[in-house]
Formats: sequence, C-alpha cells, structure tokens
Amino acid sequence: MMGRKAVEIINVDVAKLLKQLNAAFSEEWLAYYQYWIGARVMEGPMQTEIEQELLTHATQELGHATMLVNRIIQLDGNPILSPKEWAEHARCEYQAPKDRYIEVILEQNLEGERCAIERYKEIADFTSGKDYATYEIVTKILQEEIEHEEDIENWLRDIRVMKEHFNKHRDEKRNHKKKK
Repeated sequence: MMGRKAVEIINVDVAKLLKQLNAAFSEEWLAYYQYWIGARVMEGPMQTEIEQELLTHATQELGHATMLVNRIIQLDGNPILSPKEWAEHARCEYQAPKDRYIEVILEQNLEGERCAIERYKEIADFTSGKDYATYEIVTKILQEEIEHEEDIENWLRDIRVMKEHFNKHRDEKRNHKKKK
C-alpha cells in the first residue's frame, strides 16, 4: 500500500483507475498466452526466426502484468484473481490460433497490440499530471506495445515481400518454359 503523501498527491478517481488497471492486467495475461501458444503452434515462412521473438513478446507481456498487479496493490485495490474473469474484464480479445499459418497468427497479435496501445493511451491520458507513478508505468508499457506493433508490421511486410518475389520468380520461370 502507498504512503500517505503519495495518496494525497494522486488526483484521479482511484476506483475508475483500478478498473482500468484490472482490465489492462487481464489483457496482458491474455496477450501473454496468445503470444506464447501462437509461437508454439504457428507454421509458415520465417517461423523459426519469428518464434523466438514472439516468445520474447510473451515474456514482456508477463512483465507488464507484473507491473500492473504491483500498482493495483499499491493503490489498495484487488487484482483479478481468477483467469476465468480475464475475458470478462478485457476489451482486447484473446484469439485462439485455430489457423496456424504465421500471417494469421501475426495479424491476430497485431490486432491485440493495437488494442493495447489504445488501452495504455487512455490510462496515460487519465493519469497525466495527476498520478505520476501510474503514468510512468503505463507509458513504459505503451512504449513496448508500440515496439511490438512495429515488429509485427515489419514481419508481415517481410513475408509479403518474400511471397511477391517468390511468385514473380515462379511466374517468370513458367513464362520462360512456355516460350521454349
């Protein structure tokens, strides 16, 4: 729990903040599992290279959950205690990797990152100049979510470029064979 002076200088609706932090906490656990299981089951081009990066992202999402639960407790709140409740509190949805193709999994993760970016922007806006500790935590998390989005966009672009070059080369070979 926070000290008296720290409580005095917070100028936000703590109940509303705790609700936002618990939602973000739930979303981080869902994101962790989405990254972790997706990395394990995905198939397709660049799978070997991307798998390790997705596992790193999963570890970072777990780190975000740790920062959030610590802040919730500091604010004398109660973190979500049951995984069954995560989906109820989360706005960012967990998407099971039913289609194991790497691009599908990356698109699902990209959607989750964009949702997380919105979540942390909202909390940062809510706490800016009012709750310095929470603001610092969520802007640190926001920066990592922005980096995750960039990583995924780059991988998707690389896969698209690779497919375009493959198709171009294949088409050139076919056309060359037809001319003979």
